[in-house]
Amino acid sequence: MTHDHPRRRLTPAMRGVLDRMARAGRPPLHALTPQQARAFYEAGAGVLDVPPHRMAREEAVTITARDGAALVAELVVPHRPADAAPAPVLLYYHGGGFVVGSIRTHAALCRRLAHLAGCAVLSVDYRLAPEHRFPTSVHDAFDALAWLRDHAARLGLDPHRIAVGGDSAGGTLAVVTALQARDAGWPLALQVLFYPGCSTWQDTPSHRHYAHGFVLEAETIQWFFRQYIDDAQREDWRFAPLLAPDFEGVAPAWIGLAECDPLVDEGVMLADALRLARVPVDLEIYHGVTHEFIKMGRVIPEALRAHEDAARALRAALGTGSTVSGA
Repeated sequence: MTHDHPRRRLTPAMRGVLDRMARAGRPPLHALTPQQARAFYEAGAGVLDVPPHRMAREEAVTITARDGAALVAELVVPHRPADAAPAPVLLYYHGGGFVVGSIRTHAALCRRLAHLAGCAVLSVDYRLAPEHRFPTSVHDAFDALAWLRDHAARLGLDPHRIAVGGDSAGGTLAVVTALQARDAGWPLALQVLFYPGCSTWQDTPSHRHYAHGFVLEAETIQWFFRQYIDDAQREDWRFAPLLAPDFEGVAPAWIGLAECDPLVDEGVMLADALRLARVPVDLEIYHGVTHEFIKMGRVIPEALRAHEDAARALRAALGTGSTVSGA
């Protein structure tokens, strides 16, 4: 994943987005406080995203975590035949480096996946750092799955057809939750992973090659992790799932990566580790785009293709038929 002039790999549309970001002169997230960074990320989250699809049902739910904390989540259900069986569901964890992001910043993405895949999506506001450091988000992610299994039938969902997914840090949580689900004897239909973080230290070639000027800055990654975890804890596989003792028997995975992303190498390494454990993997690398591209569907065609590819995998795994076409 190396090239003498990495910007040359970018699509014209992606290069245009980066140029507009540079001209705007906005401060990087690592120059802000966590609270300022959250507000900044929230304000810009929908600028390049697709308009949110209308859902047949949108419902706020509250999930009780193991320590009694109340986690906010949003359930969306697309239009389905009146006589349809209970809907299968994707449990989704948003990205944001464990520090920023929310169910609001990823609402359009979750609705699009629900529309295209013909499944419900439950998006979870797990607790964020630095107020809640590692492993709180890991616990919240798994507790959300346990809660969903217990409450699916009451919500009109199928407890036997559950997938987990997420992007970036949310992808990390999805991988870890899938491994914990395997250990608990809870079958999952699929992992949907958009450019998940997987490694202990950010020392792969792609981290060096795309360290600056490709949306996710090297300094921002380390700023996120300083808020989230102590260096002494980084060898914990729940932070760096590539260190998991084994992947045998974990749910199949669909993995979508951005070529010009610091995280691309570790995403490929995760796919390799899963395949070595005989876990079915569908790996897609979207050329010429950066981290966060899946939330840029207004201007980046590859985002729309990634949504459709992920939805196709969900439909096959959840048994919801052929992919819905169109925006």
